[in-house]
Amino acid sequence: MLDIRLLRENPNIVKKNLEKRKDKEKLSWIQKVKKIDEEYLKIKKKVEELRHKRNLVSEEINKLQKQGKDIKGKIKEIKEIPEKIKELEEQQKTMKQEIDYHMMRLPNILHESVPCGKDDEDNVAVRKWGTIKKSKFELKVHGDIIEMLEIGDFTKATEVSGAGFYYMFGKLAQLNLALMQFAVDNLLKKGFILSIPPLMLRRKPYEGVTDLADFEKVMYKIENEDLYLIATSEHSIGAYLMDETLQEEKLPLKVVGLSPCFRKEIGSHGVDTRGLFRTHQFWKVEQFVFCNPKDSWKHHEEIQKNSEELYRKLKIPYRVVNVCTGDIGVVAAKKYDIEAWFPRQQAYKEVGSNSNCTDYQARRLNIKYINNDGDKAYIHTLNNTAIATSRTLVAILENYQQKDGSIKIPTALQKYTGFKIIEKPKKHTLLFHN
Repeated sequence: MLDIRLLRENPNIVKKNLEKRKDKEKLSWIQKVKKIDEEYLKIKKKVEELRHKRNLVSEEINKLQKQGKDIKGKIKEIKEIPEKIKELEEQQKTMKQEIDYHMMRLPNILHESVPCGKDDEDNVAVRKWGTIKKSKFELKVHGDIIEMLEIGDFTKATEVSGAGFYYMFGKLAQLNLALMQFAVDNLLKKGFILSIPPLMLRRKPYEGVTDLADFEKVMYKIENEDLYLIATSEHSIGAYLMDETLQEEKLPLKVVGLSPCFRKEIGSHGVDTRGLFRTHQFWKVEQFVFCNPKDSWKHHEEIQKNSEELYRKLKIPYRVVNVCTGDIGVVAAKKYDIEAWFPRQQAYKEVGSNSNCTDYQARRLNIKYINNDGDKAYIHTLNNTAIATSRTLVAILENYQQKDGSIKIPTALQKYTGFKIIEKPKKHTLLFHN
């Protein structure tokens, strides 16, 4: 959430930010919120004046009583004050609700280095890594490979759960676990602490970490409960410090979150409808940082480097893009995406993102730090996908696919899997085969 003082003192910054984001619909909100806020402050002042007056009249009544004088007029006067205060406070409450409604939906102020653009086609490539080699044979679709190798099943998953779900078996399930352990081990060496957070959140903390539109289009709601399945461990980890104030010397706090993630939306065509690339349920290892505002851009580059290092160790070619104004979410001030190379599709596709949310989430969650002088301020929060296993599995299945359909295991993962290759079984391995 933005600081209301920004609208009071520098509304032009908010206006230019909305224009840069191509969010013309919210431009009219600036004057609307400013007008409500001005009236809100006037009423707030009146309430304070009435409370002060109540105190003064109470003192006068005490004096008059001690002097044995008539206090009927003053009693009548003081009795009227609470009603006036109550009436004004009701007006205040209504105005505050309207102000908060709009402030919770105004997007974060973008960093000056975010490129202008309409959609993901306007994202700007920052760098590329790895050599792209032309395959000497026709690569198979990863979903077909999985079922041919009998290491997973999409047909049965659709029968029992619907589209966008999957079964993993045997070596694919082991490879999935290997990716998680590989990412966690690398991040623990960099000073992160491992967290397995709650997989459900109440609405209040959830409103602190995400775009409110996500409640309709992304998150699963638990029926008749104030609970939502998490779309990423970032949300649970961010909410952990809700309403807390930290000592400055405790910052930064670096957390690596491990969890399944649940999302309503998936792709509607092509490779996304059957396979692992876009699913309703997947596993992810997430980097999350709570830090001093002066250090947040340094941490943004550091956690980006951490993620890139993982893909280099896996020897999967990738590129990094600076996400443009039309593609970046409401919460982030700047975002990088890592896009791995998918040789069958002859395209770079997103496998992870890295966002600096500045004080936007912390303000909504009321997370502050206190410095040695006793001054309080909101901390900055950052999140980064270290490994989303399902998409990385697809990248491995395409980049390490052999002519006979077998899959080599990246060297960096072999100590976790205990095997070097996934081959077609000599006999059926899945439960429902005879």
